[in-house]
Amino acid sequence: MTFHNQTAIITGAGRGIGFAMAQELARQGANVLLNDFDPNLAREAAAAIQHAGGRCAALPGDAADVAFIRQMVATAVNLFGRLDMAIANAGITVFGDVFTTTPEAFQTIVDLNLRGSFFLVQAAATQMRAQGKNEAGIAGRVLLLSSVVGQLGHPGLPVYSMTKAGLQMLARQAVIDLSPAGITINAVAPGATLTERTTDDPDYIPIWSRITPMGRPATVADITAAALFLLSPQASHITGQTLTIDGGWTSVGVPPV
Repeated sequence: MTFHNQTAIITGAGRGIGFAMAQELARQGANVLLNDFDPNLAREAAAAIQHAGGRCAALPGDAADVAFIRQMVATAVNLFGRLDMAIANAGITVFGDVFTTTPEAFQTIVDLNLRGSFFLVQAAATQMRAQGKNEAGIAGRVLLLSSVVGQLGHPGLPVYSMTKAGLQMLARQAVIDLSPAGITINAVAPGATLTERTTDDPDYIPIWSRITPMGRPATVADITAAALFLLSPQASHITGQTLTIDGGWTSVGVPPV
């Protein structure tokens, strides 16, 4: 029960990595405010966690909308009394290249991946600072979901890659403002990961198993374990860092095509 009676907000957590993190945090005693843009996904995910005995509330909405982000923080505090963790997991991928990306697609990606993450950091950290530090000198923890394509080029993802690199820099830059308040901020950068979305492609597992040095794509459990370490007391002196979870792929840089 590492996270007993702590409260976490997780955006984009209706399925995939976000849902797995929500499940595990709840299993370890946390109160979870679970967000997803899709109301049905959000409610079904929260109900599944509740059925397993966890404390979880659904709050569907647009994680790129600043007013809604502030509402999420206020709702978490109203429901559970405080906010201890914020995980900016919501993101969108739109494929294209430098020549074909439209201004509309560009703005959609940047709004959710960067704007939404930044203002969740702002709103959550403001609440955590107001609550004050615990006996260990920690007021809260923030986690950003980056990607290996924020470190290494990938065909068809110029804007997405740019935003994921930006999140890694946000984790470094925010150290300046958040550290005096006792708030840590880090990022995880998953590589190829088996989720409901990726397993729709029959070639996904064979391709990524062949080009990943460890011989397989990651599971959501692999990403969740790393994420929860950075949120845990064991990581109390780690901040401004990006933890890459990719089975060694960025070490060799083999393209997926």
